[in-house]
Amino acid sequence: MKAIVIATFFGVFLICTYAAKEATKKMKKAKLYVPQIDCDVKAGKIINPEFIAKCPPGCQDVKYRVYGTDIYASFSSVCSAAIHSGVIDNAGGKILVQKVAGHSGYRGSFSNGVRSLSLPRWRESFLVSEGKPRKGVTYPSTLEYSSSKSTAVKSDPKKPEQDLKAMKSTDTANASEKASEQGDAVHKEYQTSPVPTPATQMATTTPTPTTTTTDPSTTTPKPTTTSATTRTTTVAAAAKTRAGLEHRVRDIGSSSIHPAYSSVVAAASRQVQAAQGRGQNTAFRGASTSASNRNILRPNTAMETDSWKPGLSLFDTGFSSKEEWNPKPLESTSQGNPNCKIDLSFLMDGSWSIGRRRFQLQKQFLSNMAQALGIGSAGPLMGIVQYGDDPSTEFNLRTYANSKDLRNAIEKIPQKGGLSNVGKALSFVNKNFFSDANGNRGGAPNVVVVMVDGWPTDRVEGASRLARESGINIFFVTIEAAAESEQQNIIEPNFVDKAVCRTNGFYSINVPSWFSLHRLVQPLVKRVCDTDRLACSKTCLNSADIGFVIDGSSSVGTSNFRTVLQFVANISKEFEISDTDTRIGAVQYTYEQRLEFSFDKYSTKQDVLSAIKRISYWSGGTSTGAAISYASEQLFSKSKPNKRKIMILITDGRSYDDVRVPAMAAHQNGVIAYSIGVAWAAQDELEAIATDPDTEHSFFVDEFDNLYCFVNQLIQNICTEFNSQPRN
Repeated sequence: MKAIVIATFFGVFLICTYAAKEATKKMKKAKLYVPQIDCDVKAGKIINPEFIAKCPPGCQDVKYRVYGTDIYASFSSVCSAAIHSGVIDNAGGKILVQKVAGHSGYRGSFSNGVRSLSLPRWRESFLVSEGKPRKGVTYPSTLEYSSSKSTAVKSDPKKPEQDLKAMKSTDTANASEKASEQGDAVHKEYQTSPVPTPATQMATTTPTPTTTTTDPSTTTPKPTTTSATTRTTTVAAAAKTRAGLEHRVRDIGSSSIHPAYSSVVAAASRQVQAAQGRGQNTAFRGASTSASNRNILRPNTAMETDSWKPGLSLFDTGFSSKEEWNPKPLESTSQGNPNCKIDLSFLMDGSWSIGRRRFQLQKQFLSNMAQALGIGSAGPLMGIVQYGDDPSTEFNLRTYANSKDLRNAIEKIPQKGGLSNVGKALSFVNKNFFSDANGNRGGAPNVVVVMVDGWPTDRVEGASRLARESGINIFFVTIEAAAESEQQNIIEPNFVDKAVCRTNGFYSINVPSWFSLHRLVQPLVKRVCDTDRLACSKTCLNSADIGFVIDGSSSVGTSNFRTVLQFVANISKEFEISDTDTRIGAVQYTYEQRLEFSFDKYSTKQDVLSAIKRISYWSGGTSTGAAISYASEQLFSKSKPNKRKIMILITDGRSYDDVRVPAMAAHQNGVIAYSIGVAWAAQDELEAIATDPDTEHSFFVDEFDNLYCFVNQLIQNICTEFNSQPRN
């Protein structure tokens, strides 16, 4: 009897334990239920700030767009971003999504079979990681969607999963379809807005701003007027007294909104109100040239200064204040014309002497150039700096990656006014524009095209020289050159010849009138894309002061010394030699030192080669350390700013004095030293002389006759090292 009771009790215990375990499993299963989302679901559509979701297979498709790298704009497909980041593959899987603040710029890239696009700014971002719960965080089993037609996905384990998926797909598709229709309507209206031709611009004196009859809270674009006193003062400051200046200044009478821009604002307003049908107030901002409104007109300014804030107008962001309705905020990044891979900056003349109509013609020309060049990541990239009294970047190389977006941005540029300070603008570009942060690609030639109305109001020679020596190819486009009666007003005669890379006519073009500027598009495209003729971009060959330190000791001998001189000549003739390009100097040493010729002695390649040939053999001992100190004092202390200082030392034996201390002092003074040893040269001394022996700054040759084998390798090392140096 007792055994039966015990058995019964034990059986009841097992049944209760099993039931408890099953209940616990069900509770855990219900608690850890993960909702499934479709490939086209964007992070911005989901209200939850942090959630775990399951992505289906097949989201690695170009139709599911992604914007950014590592940090993604909330306009991106969640699942496609997860594949791009490597969290899941195309088979799908669980992911953890965390919402973060918006960014001023998102960088596109290709990763894990997904091409993400670039985006200037967005109001919300998200991070995606492996779908494991974070400790202490409760994750929703129901995702809330922002669209009015989309309902929350109910997570009922008893309901078939396919029913949930079908319901959610239908709701999401409906919301996306309506959003696409609204967005495409405004996008199309914006793209097809008429742009005035030169003829219509001439006929137009004062554009009439377009107004919209909307809610009273809607801001209507208004023209910005300039007082007569201000205009008189500005024109007087210009100091350009050539004929015809007065009729140009009249064009500045009022800075009003451009007709094409007005039509875009009005059309966007009508499309949004018709699509939404809710009487929602939408604030539009008119075009203004005042400093307080320029961030509205130039999206790139917000990106560069990171000053964009929520609440910009519909025209600025492309979205209503409550909903993301434009599914195509940016055109897909174009590859561009691969036969014209250059980094190009236009210096745009914004001085008052042009006038409003001619400023519009200049913008139309730049727009046509952008179209003809074929802007793209594998081809040319283009930025614009506008100058007047002071220069400023309108947008840099990385702001726009296709011609269409670039042309739209050009149309919105307001005129700065002021003088035509070209020299100051060239200094600005040299110091600020071609940097890695601004999109400079290193391997692409740097090109600057200077647009100038008449002549500059400051000096350009010094700024141009520094720019050329930095590897910038300078082109000048002068429009309506000075007449004979106006020549006395030019501060720097022959300023074009003093500025351009070569004075052979390739780098300079004069246009008789702003109204014939359109004829220049194709010829200028052909020139700036001819990378073989962009001499100033070959910076490893034209931006150095090269000093040869030649061993003339008795152990070398007359015949071998002539072989060394031929080696020096073979290296020198590979460089672009002139006063503004590479310069050559030479020192011969034994126990003593002799300056054969300095950097500023000869300015042509033929003169340098003749001078090398005339060097006479000295004969004597070998004091290499003293020779390095002498070269530092007599040659490299007189090197130009912005020039690389390169010392090439050639010796055939061990030095009688110490080379380490003089070599270290030269390195600290910025001298890049290459050492070439022949026959009995000491390897330890060669390595001490070289700036970095581990990167082939030091060579050893067994016989003098084999020196010629190292000419190409030495030049290649010099160029490779230069091209790998980052631009600040």
